Amino acid sequence: EVQLVESGGGLVQPGGSLRLSCAASGLNFGNYDMSWVRQARGKGPEWVSAINSVGSSAYYQDAVKGRFTISRDNAKNTLYLQMNSLKLEDTAVYYCATYEVVAGLVEYGYWGQGTQVTVSS
Repeated sequence: EVQLVESGGGLVQPGGSLRLSCAASGLNFGNYDMSWVRQARGKGPEWVSAINSVGSSAYYQDAVKGRFTISRDNAKNTLYLQMNSLKLEDTAVYYCATYEVVAGLVEYGYWGQGTQVTVSS
Protein backbone atom coordinates (compact mmCIF):
# COMPACT_ATOMS: atom_id res chain seq x y z
CA GLU A 1 0.00 0.00 0.00
CA VAL A 2 1.34 3.38 -1.01
CA GLN A 3 1.40 5.98 1.75
CA LEU A 4 2.46 9.60 1.73
CA VAL A 5 2.38 11.11 5.21
CA GLU A 6 2.89 14.84 5.68
CA SER A 7 4.03 16.41 8.93
CA GLY A 8 5.45 19.65 10.23
CA GLY A 9 2.47 21.93 9.87
CA GLY A 10 1.27 24.21 12.62
CA LEU A 11 0.56 27.75 13.74
CA VAL A 12 3.20 30.36 13.01
CA GLN A 13 3.35 34.15 13.05
CA PRO A 14 3.87 36.14 9.87
CA GLY A 15 7.54 36.14 8.97
CA GLY A 16 8.11 32.82 10.65
CA SER A 17 9.28 29.50 9.25
CA LEU A 18 8.11 25.93 9.04
CA ARG A 19 9.56 22.80 7.50
CA LEU A 20 7.12 20.29 6.08
CA SER A 21 8.04 16.66 5.53
CA CYS A 22 6.39 13.98 3.44
CA ALA A 23 7.38 10.41 4.27
CA ALA A 24 6.74 7.93 1.48
CA SER A 25 6.30 4.18 1.71
CA GLY A 26 5.04 1.40 -0.54
CA LEU A 27 6.56 2.84 -3.71
CA ASN A 28 9.98 3.30 -5.25
CA PHE A 29 10.22 6.92 -4.12
CA GLY A 30 13.31 7.71 -6.17
CA ASN A 31 11.41 6.99 -9.37
CA TYR A 32 8.78 9.67 -8.81
CA ASP A 33 8.67 13.37 -9.47
CA MET A 34 7.09 15.02 -6.44
CA SER A 35 5.10 18.15 -5.77
CA TRP A 36 3.52 20.19 -3.02
CA VAL A 37 -0.02 21.41 -3.52
CA ARG A 38 -1.98 23.57 -1.09
CA GLN A 39 -5.61 24.32 -0.60
CA ALA A 40 -6.91 27.24 1.39
CA ARG A 41 -10.35 27.09 2.93
CA GLY A 42 -13.00 27.82 0.34
CA LYS A 43 -10.56 27.75 -2.57
CA GLY A 44 -9.40 25.21 -5.09
CA PRO A 45 -6.07 23.37 -5.00
CA GLU A 46 -3.03 25.43 -5.87
CA TRP A 47 0.27 24.03 -7.06
CA VAL A 48 3.16 25.30 -4.93
CA SER A 49 6.37 23.56 -5.93
CA ALA A 50 7.78 20.49 -7.64
CA ILE A 51 11.02 18.56 -7.82
CA ASN A 52 12.20 15.90 -10.21
CA SER A 53 12.92 12.36 -9.15
CA VAL A 54 16.64 12.84 -8.53
CA GLY A 55 16.33 16.26 -6.94
CA SER A 56 18.30 18.11 -9.60
CA SER A 57 15.49 20.40 -10.76
CA ALA A 58 13.02 22.37 -8.66
CA TYR A 59 10.12 24.57 -9.64
CA TYR A 60 8.07 27.14 -7.73
CA GLN A 61 5.02 29.26 -8.25
CA ASP A 62 5.83 32.94 -8.30
CA ALA A 63 4.13 33.68 -4.97
CA VAL A 64 6.56 31.44 -3.05
CA LYS A 65 9.71 31.85 -5.11
CA GLY A 66 12.58 32.99 -2.91
CA ARG A 67 10.75 32.03 0.28
CA PHE A 68 10.12 28.29 -0.10
CA THR A 69 12.64 25.56 -0.87
CA ILE A 70 11.70 22.06 -1.97
CA SER A 71 14.12 19.20 -1.47
CA ARG A 72 14.16 15.44 -1.12
CA ASP A 73 16.23 12.70 0.41
CA ASN A 74 15.72 9.56 -1.63
CA ALA A 75 17.69 7.47 0.85
CA LYS A 76 15.10 8.41 3.48
CA ASN A 77 12.11 8.32 1.11
CA THR A 78 11.23 11.83 2.25
CA LEU A 79 10.21 15.06 0.56
CA TYR A 80 10.61 18.43 2.26
CA LEU A 81 9.33 21.97 1.95
CA GLN A 82 11.21 24.65 3.85
CA MET A 83 8.95 27.67 4.18
CA ASN A 84 10.45 30.97 5.29
CA SER A 85 9.03 34.49 5.56
CA LEU A 86 5.55 33.07 5.83
CA LYS A 87 2.62 35.30 4.98
CA LEU A 88 -1.03 35.24 5.97
CA GLU A 89 -1.91 34.09 2.47
CA ASP A 90 0.22 30.95 2.87
CA THR A 91 -2.42 29.58 5.25
CA ALA A 92 -3.70 26.32 3.76
CA VAL A 93 -3.62 22.57 3.97
CA TYR A 94 -0.44 21.40 2.28
CA TYR A 95 -0.37 18.11 0.41
CA CYS A 96 2.47 16.19 -1.14
CA ALA A 97 1.74 14.24 -4.29
CA THR A 98 3.46 12.28 -7.01
CA TYR A 99 3.02 13.67 -10.49
CA GLU A 100 3.92 13.12 -14.11
CA VAL A 101 3.53 15.15 -17.25
CA VAL A 102 1.48 13.36 -19.88
CA ALA A 103 0.98 15.03 -23.26
CA GLY A 104 1.91 18.35 -21.71
CA LEU A 105 -0.53 18.04 -18.83
CA VAL A 106 0.29 17.42 -15.19
CA GLU A 107 -1.31 14.33 -13.78
CA TYR A 108 -1.18 13.73 -10.06
CA GLY A 109 -0.99 10.19 -8.76
CA TYR A 110 -0.61 9.44 -5.08
CA TRP A 111 -1.60 12.02 -2.45
CA GLY A 112 -0.93 12.45 1.22
CA GLN A 113 -3.58 13.37 3.76
CA GLY A 114 -2.32 16.92 4.17
CA THR A 115 -0.94 19.03 6.98
CA GLN A 116 -2.44 22.34 8.12
CA VAL A 117 -0.31 25.46 8.00
CA THR A 118 -1.80 28.51 9.69
CA VAL A 119 -0.07 31.87 9.55
CA SER A 120 -1.62 34.26 12.02
CA SER A 121 -0.63 37.03 14.39
